[in-house]
Amino acid sequence: MKLYYSPNTCASADHIVLEWIGKPYETQRLSREERAMPAFRAINPAGAVPVLEVDGWVLTQNAAILNYLADTFPEAKLGGDGTPKGRAEVNRWLAFVNSDVHPAFKPLFGATAYLADATMIEKTKENAKTSLRALFARADAQLADNDWIAGMRSIADPYLFVTLRWAKGQQVDLSGLDHLATFMDRMEADPAVQKVLQEESY
Repeated sequence: MKLYYSPNTCASADHIVLEWIGKPYETQRLSREERAMPAFRAINPAGAVPVLEVDGWVLTQNAAILNYLADTFPEAKLGGDGTPKGRAEVNRWLAFVNSDVHPAFKPLFGATAYLADATMIEKTKENAKTSLRALFARADAQLADNDWIAGMRSIADPYLFVTLRWAKGQQVDLSGLDHLATFMDRMEADPAVQKVLQEESY
């Protein structure tokens, strides 16, 4: 298995999951410029990470990669408790992070720069922060009675962790979300997470 990634992207979630699984894998670190080069575009025309390569087969899209890893290595127990309900809970919260939380960051990452109006751009950023605060409050409520977002450690947790790191870097207000803070502490204390963060030089 080979993971193509760039630091501080959602690919860090896959990197952590690979460490949790504990099977041999390799990584290739890419800069934004390298992702735009023909060599990488031949692997993923979108020029995006993560990309997972397995015996010549190329898989893109974060949710697809995370589910593939959970299914391929069920002994890691990252895809639920083995029941349809357990798997649905994992996918519920994976979808929440992938489809609701992650896209909400777009204005903070420059997606509205095309407006060419500083006031309007700033307004989109503030709206994004407000939306993200509400989304993270939902995650905080879920974590009130759970150590992990889906009730058990799963592929959804590293993705949530990555978005929380983005939130801190973008000054999203996370004050009072104590269950999320405890979750962050738990993740940051994990040896596999520490290894990935060090390798990616956060």
